[in-house]
Amino acid sequence: MQEEPDYGIFSHSQDVGNLKQKGKTVYDPSTEKYIISAGGKNMWQDTDEFHFVWKKISGDFILYSNVVFESDGVDDHRKAGLIIRKSLDPSSSYVSAAYHGDGLASMQYRLEDGEFTDEIRHPESFTNILQLEKTGSKIRVQTCRPGDPLAKTGELEIDWMEDEFYVGLFVCSHNADVVETAVFSNTRLSIPVGEGFTPYRDFAGSRVEILDVETGLRKVVYETDDNLEAPNWSPDGRYLILNGRGLLYRVDIDSGVKEQIDTDFATSLNNDHGISPDGTQLVISHHVDDLPPGQNSIIFTLPIEGGIPVRVTEKGPSYWHGWSPDGRYLIYTAHRNDQWDIFRIPVDGGDEVQLTNSPGLDDGSEYSYDGKYIWFNSVRTGSMEIWRMNADGSQPLQITNDEYQNWFPHPSPDDSRIVFLSYLPDVAPGDHPYYKQVMLRVMDTVTFKPRVIAHLYGGQGTINVPSWSPDGKKVAFVSNTLADLSK
Repeated sequence: MQEEPDYGIFSHSQDVGNLKQKGKTVYDPSTEKYIISAGGKNMWQDTDEFHFVWKKISGDFILYSNVVFESDGVDDHRKAGLIIRKSLDPSSSYVSAAYHGDGLASMQYRLEDGEFTDEIRHPESFTNILQLEKTGSKIRVQTCRPGDPLAKTGELEIDWMEDEFYVGLFVCSHNADVVETAVFSNTRLSIPVGEGFTPYRDFAGSRVEILDVETGLRKVVYETDDNLEAPNWSPDGRYLILNGRGLLYRVDIDSGVKEQIDTDFATSLNNDHGISPDGTQLVISHHVDDLPPGQNSIIFTLPIEGGIPVRVTEKGPSYWHGWSPDGRYLIYTAHRNDQWDIFRIPVDGGDEVQLTNSPGLDDGSEYSYDGKYIWFNSVRTGSMEIWRMNADGSQPLQITNDEYQNWFPHPSPDDSRIVFLSYLPDVAPGDHPYYKQVMLRVMDTVTFKPRVIAHLYGGQGTINVPSWSPDGKKVAFVSNTLADLSK
């Protein structure tokens, strides 16, 4: 019996129209790249010729990919991109995010079957990161260059999307006698949550991802319809530790096997957990029964292989975020005296020391690897920004100052870079909600100039805790989708 082709998150691959040169799709599971070769006279006027790898879906979605052409090519107007189509008929209505051989990016569309195609051109060239998004009857296209935030290309109202439609990737050579090849990487199809979905009660599915910071290439190492959050990378680089629905899990990076870590009575964890510098202990934040709700997050430690947790903080709420490099202290966010500040406590318990004293929220504290500084995020200047202070809390310095809400700074093992989470301007400064379009950004610790390394659907639980690989080359994070589309 012939084995079915693997098209990753898509289900079918075919030519659309009467192509003189036939196309094909090759999916590489090891890199999650789609290599699509196609002929095709054009996708324009009232009929199309192209190769299409697709999945039939309904409802809202976010389709994202990074596209490059494999060679210089023949025609400047060869195109590759993301598309939603009413049908597989060559004259079908459609909207696409198209990237051309000469660097043009545009939103191309045929609003009615058989009509002539039109387009909205992006003002910048060579914006080969593409996103096609449906929200209700609206279709939006955004594009950007690597390292930049997404920028709007165009938005349209469409009236033919109430039923199922075809969503996927396409290539057209713009020359009937030629075959062109494009490579799509970091392709993600996400189903966002809708009305009636209550975060912290309802949970979308989770994709545990690893990202190479230099190349930008992402890989999903575990996917589930259930909730997983906040990956820590083990000291030996073999597995990730995550929380989900109050429990702690270990996910093997190579095999994808998930197993629960024994935390004994502590079965109401939040997503603030980590590993000691010597790799022998875990720290968790657990909601205890002897304090009122909202005040009952308490910090505990336990052996890294699992066991009975030992209480560290007596007062609540206390949310762990960092462990000193010498292993002696924990730092955390706590609500004391009607404000949220950063505190330090000996790892075996004792008196807590207040390190910040600022109205609003100070959060996400983490030591630099040399122990000299503490990185954190603070809303003290009106927006959530990344800050740095001396390890004793003195000389706080604001690092970022832009239109985004910036959270959870994590220094690389050599202290040369900081990775952090950025919400878009529509999120309130003190909030870090689930299920938003967000960015992971990285900046060096000399110039402090951020660049985007990932666009994703996520937010709360994406990268709340230390998540660099031991060699400092990769970071782990969680993205979300309402349904598991890999099946």
